[in-house]
Amino acid sequence: MASSKSFGSAPAGADTGTSSGGVGVSNYVEEKAKCAAFLLNFTSNLDEPALGPKYVRMMQEVANRERTSIAISLDDLQIYENDDPTFVARIVRNARRYISLFSDAVDENLPPPTRDISDFQDVLDVLRITRAQEMAQQSQPTDSDVDGSHATARSAVHVFPPALMRRFEVHLIPGVKLKAVPIREVKAAKVGALVRVKGMVTRVSTVKPLLTVATYTCEACAYEVYQEVKARQFNPLTQCPSERCQTNRAQGRLIMQTKASKFDKYQEVKFQELPDQVPMGHIPRSLTVYLRGELTRTCEPGALVTICGVFLPLPYSPQRQMQMGLVTETYLEATDVVNHKKRYSAMESSEAMESAVLRLQEGSENVYEVLSQSLAPEIYGHEDVKKALLLLLIGGVTKRMDEGMRLRGDLNVLLMGDPGVAKSQLLKHIAIVAPRGVYTTGKGSSGVGLTAAVVRDATTKEMTLEGGALVLADMGVCCIDEFDKMEEGDRTAIHEVMEQQTVSIAKAGITTTLNARTSVLAAANPIYGRYNKKLSASQNINLPNALLSRFDLLFLLLDVANYEKDEALARHVTYVHRYCRNPEMKFEPVRPEVLRYFIAIAKQYQPSIPEHLCGYIVEAYVTLRQQDVNEHARERQQQQSRQQHYGNGGANDAQTAMTARQLLSILRLSQALARLRFSTEVIHQDVDEAIRLVYVSKASLSEQDDANGIGTNGKTGTMNRGGRSSSDATSKIFRLLLEFATDRNLKVLAMSDVEPIVLRKGFTAQQLNACIDFYQQLEVMQLSCNGTRLTLI
Repeated sequence: MASSKSFGSAPAGADTGTSSGGVGVSNYVEEKAKCAAFLLNFTSNLDEPALGPKYVRMMQEVANRERTSIAISLDDLQIYENDDPTFVARIVRNARRYISLFSDAVDENLPPPTRDISDFQDVLDVLRITRAQEMAQQSQPTDSDVDGSHATARSAVHVFPPALMRRFEVHLIPGVKLKAVPIREVKAAKVGALVRVKGMVTRVSTVKPLLTVATYTCEACAYEVYQEVKARQFNPLTQCPSERCQTNRAQGRLIMQTKASKFDKYQEVKFQELPDQVPMGHIPRSLTVYLRGELTRTCEPGALVTICGVFLPLPYSPQRQMQMGLVTETYLEATDVVNHKKRYSAMESSEAMESAVLRLQEGSENVYEVLSQSLAPEIYGHEDVKKALLLLLIGGVTKRMDEGMRLRGDLNVLLMGDPGVAKSQLLKHIAIVAPRGVYTTGKGSSGVGLTAAVVRDATTKEMTLEGGALVLADMGVCCIDEFDKMEEGDRTAIHEVMEQQTVSIAKAGITTTLNARTSVLAAANPIYGRYNKKLSASQNINLPNALLSRFDLLFLLLDVANYEKDEALARHVTYVHRYCRNPEMKFEPVRPEVLRYFIAIAKQYQPSIPEHLCGYIVEAYVTLRQQDVNEHARERQQQQSRQQHYGNGGANDAQTAMTARQLLSILRLSQALARLRFSTEVIHQDVDEAIRLVYVSKASLSEQDDANGIGTNGKTGTMNRGGRSSSDATSKIFRLLLEFATDRNLKVLAMSDVEPIVLRKGFTAQQLNACIDFYQQLEVMQLSCNGTRLTLI
């Protein structure tokens, strides 16, 4: 197909062949010949010789209607054009013009199809076939037109524009030498050039048709006129330019034929700088990106992407241009989009990732411990908190009932504690690890900023919805720091999100429901900044019960003075500051991309609760519920005592009550643990660990009689009363074993019965082993050689 054809009238905004980038009239043919030679002759070392050149295969697929885009790598061009090293540089400086040259080269060298494409024919094919038949008939001379000049003239004006019949797009892929730059570094010197920028997508418009070639038909003579549209605005043709209308002076009116016109998919994306690219005290800059064709729907709000494209000016309308003078807006016409953090379901497998996951699954005795300790290894301690965050990333199974009821599977976790216990660092790390993680702060977020806002679209002037942080984190994690600093009205806006996982909007004539299937990870400080030991836990937290009950786990992290813990923490911090990495561990921490892929595989499993475990879960929940009632009664007595001694006001109801939502939390945690094992069924150990985490998080909030308050054991990360030492835990486990043996009148205990009881009380397996070792040395108890029986002496 010829690359330069006359049709109807000159297209609006047609290029004359000259450009400031070095491609002028003098070397236009030479540059296009280079493009064609590259497409026809380039072969990669990875290609099999029998398959032929790389881009010839692509063009054949285009002809066979198997491909709609041709991605040209500038690295391939750099390898091919060794004799002209500036060729690639000229393409980078004047990218849009060379895209046109490559398109013309493909048009001229497109091979005929090698298969039957009649099933893929559309209106344009029918139009082309019909016009070819008419031109063949008109090319035969008649008695009144012996030389056929009239038919030749009519044949010349009925040639289609290349853009109308083109069934492909040409995308330029920059080479590895073209580094990604921040948006604020894309300046006027880059206009017309190919650039690569990295940032976050904040807004995505709907995909709409964009007119690229307009087709008109004359009412008087049925003459067809084609107008190629290259700008955002164009003036439609109104008068027929055909020779018949001009001879008859009919001034036939042109009617636009939408069916025969060509439309491309078009989408606008708002692109913003990453937080680490914004200088201190500056506002993040944004850039408008235009996506066309196959590049549409390749990114979503909240996605971290690298976009390659041509940086171009956007002229205003004539009325607006008179006000703005010489100033213009700019935009990026995308040629390539790379998602850095895809959804779990959209992740592509690779041999390297699969082998890494296989080694992790087979080579590690306890994947649960390895993965949890790989979360923010630079942060000291908080082992149980990290385990909870790992399960938050994996999540449980979302269930839908036949009646339409939906039971969420995502977990919500709240970290409450003193300043300086690494709450914010944990939140930021989770936002990085999660494929779709959004980090925000409570004081800097409003209700609409978290849910959705109604804004006016700059292009269509219609009222549209712009998703907030919770909507942007759909199918991901939303990390909210300074949760206690939020206004009460803004905080109630997330109640629906945390349970129903939807955002209901009824504003400006828009009534809809948006998906917000996200896990909420929040961090907050006590009401007075630091935990006040004279007040109860509920008075220190000062959050409504309706909100607290929506969190599956709530940990209280306090900064308690402890010599051994403080010394270990100081050594850890100084090591990180000196070497900029975490201290040596017993195992190599898992890289975030491997962890992300591991979680993606785990999320494919849908574990269920077997029938024989249902009774055990019910019994455990009832036991926790009864313990909760007893603790609340004791707490009310202590509050009344404080009222007499400190004058703290009347005792209010406790706000950490065990509800049926905690039963669902146990089920979700158990399913997450089963997913961690790549299993389709929950086992007894999964339920025990889930109950232990619930008990540990609940025990961290219980009222303390010790003057030291509530602390976290530096070695195990377990929430202990008064920062209790390991000897305190050993004594408590021993008393627990004595009570168990006395109640059942036993001397020999089975370890299969002992371990669940100890774990359900919030202790770890390491603490149980330490207790057995300690009392074996005192010859009070003895463990069998195979480790299955424990005898009390």
